[in-house]
Amino acid sequence: GTAGLGGVLGWIVVHPFNTIAIRMNLNSMGNPEKMPNFFNYTKRLVAKEGYMTVYSGLSAGITRQIFYATSRFGLYEVFRDKMAEYRETDLFSRLLTGCASGAAAAFISCPAEVSLVRISNDKSLPESKRRNYKNVFDAGARIMRTEGIATFWRGSAPFVNRAMLVGATQVGTYDQFKEMYANFGVPRGIPNVFCAAMTAGLLYSCITMPFEAVKNRMAFQTPGPNGELVYKTTFQSLKHIVRNEGFLAFYNGFLPYYGRCGGHTVSMFIAVEQLRKMYKQHLANK
Repeated sequence: GTAGLGGVLGWIVVHPFNTIAIRMNLNSMGNPEKMPNFFNYTKRLVAKEGYMTVYSGLSAGITRQIFYATSRFGLYEVFRDKMAEYRETDLFSRLLTGCASGAAAAFISCPAEVSLVRISNDKSLPESKRRNYKNVFDAGARIMRTEGIATFWRGSAPFVNRAMLVGATQVGTYDQFKEMYANFGVPRGIPNVFCAAMTAGLLYSCITMPFEAVKNRMAFQTPGPNGELVYKTTFQSLKHIVRNEGFLAFYNGFLPYYGRCGGHTVSMFIAVEQLRKMYKQHLANK
């Protein structure tokens, strides 16, 4: 419960970074040779569409966190504690349980993820092609009605792959970095959480960005006039992007993506730590 609430509180803080990261990354589909500057792109976006455009898809983002963060951290701790019965809790154990919990959480939250990507990037389309979703529930109902329920899991493979890497590099290494920074003399509490979370966030941003780019494209695309999809599988999409746009296209929008990943990791873990402390104090006072 605390993980889900912490995930939601953290997401509200970093949602604008996610919107800009998605917009910048998908922007390279139509402009493969143009890599926009984060600050200039954000300035133009806000001037054209208003400040609230960066909060497009917030309802989908919150819904995603309710399912994703709750199941990912809940399952991680269950798997970690169960594995501790058979072997010492070391880095390998944390990486393995992080991968397993991340994969399960991603598959569960795919419908919210597809809705989030579509709503976040909808205003970038020409007016005639915009879907104009009102909120996550409207998006979900319309996608199911017009494209079928399987559409929610289009892009599930890169999302699951990315989530396994996130589970290993964010959740697994966060614990390890906390111990490392404590050994370096960083005080326990918020300073330790901040340093560990930002380091884990940077690591997982670098590793997962290519899968994030593929997931965004697979979730946002619609079939062409011939009924074919451009992005079909994870590895076909990776090859297609490298061949047509170059390797750096994966990292278009990296700065806001790290702002989202690092910022969310920090705000979420601080919220979770504080919520658990409050919960323990509440139980102690009973």
